[in-house]
Amino acid sequence: SSYLGAVSGFSSLPSVSKRTVSTLVAERPFTSSQIYQYATAPEGLVNVADIWSERDVYSMEQWATQYGMQKAAGVELYSEDGGSDYSLMTNSGVAAGETVIWVPSSIVINSASVEQEFGAGCLQEVESVLIQIDEFAAMKGTATDSYYRLPLFRLMVRILAEWEKGQDSVYFPWLNSLPRQFFNGASMTKGCFECLPPYAGWLASTERTNYGHFNMALKQGYVPLNPETIMNREAVKWAYNVALTRFHEIWQPDRQKLIAPMADMLNHAAEHNCEISFDYEGNCQVTALYDIPAGSPLTISLGDPTNPTPIFAQYGFLPQDCATIFCKAMHLDKQIKELGYEFSELLIQTETGEIAPKVWDVFLYDLLQKSDPNSAQEFGMACRNDDESTKQYYLDQYYSYTLEALKEHVFGILNSADKLTMRAQSYDLETHPRVPVIVVHNQLVIQTFTMTATLLQQMG
Repeated sequence: SSYLGAVSGFSSLPSVSKRTVSTLVAERPFTSSQIYQYATAPEGLVNVADIWSERDVYSMEQWATQYGMQKAAGVELYSEDGGSDYSLMTNSGVAAGETVIWVPSSIVINSASVEQEFGAGCLQEVESVLIQIDEFAAMKGTATDSYYRLPLFRLMVRILAEWEKGQDSVYFPWLNSLPRQFFNGASMTKGCFECLPPYAGWLASTERTNYGHFNMALKQGYVPLNPETIMNREAVKWAYNVALTRFHEIWQPDRQKLIAPMADMLNHAAEHNCEISFDYEGNCQVTALYDIPAGSPLTISLGDPTNPTPIFAQYGFLPQDCATIFCKAMHLDKQIKELGYEFSELLIQTETGEIAPKVWDVFLYDLLQKSDPNSAQEFGMACRNDDESTKQYYLDQYYSYTLEALKEHVFGILNSADKLTMRAQSYDLETHPRVPVIVVHNQLVIQTFTMTATLLQQMG
């Protein structure tokens, strides 16, 4: 057995004015100078607390059409589960390059326009609070990148503003077409996190932490929302999840997050057949990437297909067509960063259990750091500079030690995933409705790592 033989099967894979936060938290929210005072909320609010409410997607389609949305002949909404989840398909086929859906900017929700609609002053105040919360969290070791996510915060505020108008909102048909229940990290409980492997648990809890920061900032006032809306936990979390799971990001002419009604009904596939773009006027266009036969679902990419766990954490589902998963070596995060590697490069094939070459690099680098710092420095430099001959020397020299370290890791993950899955299955689905998607995630890990364990055993 050798290192080269162990990784040869992986070569065919595709590349794929400031106040402290403590003061803010202690202060009572909502003074008359901090927030607009609205009358009683109008009747006809979308009941976001009723997870069994019917999603009226067809009224949404009619509404969008009245406002100028266009779609290619044969493009229809459909559901495979009786109406919990909807997507789009073509009944007549679509040619490569053809516009599948076009949504006018007049109904596109744009994070950049929220500042103009609500006023720069109020948003600057609340966003300053959000950044302070994030900075405070960084000192506690639970930071999220709130500055990066400010456009998402603006989308959430806009969705809440439309929701509290009820049927007076021009967006009511769209709001009434949206899911009430989500299964992503922001929706999970502490009990859910305790049933996930470290990498998935970290990503999912990060989403939950980010939602918590948004919610805390919102409660300080400043935004033009009814206080009852801001204190409505179900509504705020729902608006956050709608924004998080339905936005599309663009970087030109400047960075924005946008939601285009109807186009947001497209689901994910690793080998997606459509892409979303926006012109400089903010109109949305969905284009077929290649000829799509009749009867096919229309799909886009929601994330890196080689690493499905971030998709699981953000969107609350596990792609069924993922070819690889992350090696789960969260305990070697320091070594991964020192080598300049990305999680998306540290993969295991779900069909065979084979381990990507860079996973071997990380485990050997960790071993060398513990036993021979000089060699670790030389090996690390070889990894960073793509010096394959020096890398190969060390990989061959320490093959058996690296193999044993990988075995220990893989068997440890298997043992942990089994226990986590049993814990999840002991929960009551009435109080923990996200158990099924957690179990599916853990079972993928178990199935993949079982094959990996077999391969490693065969290597020596």
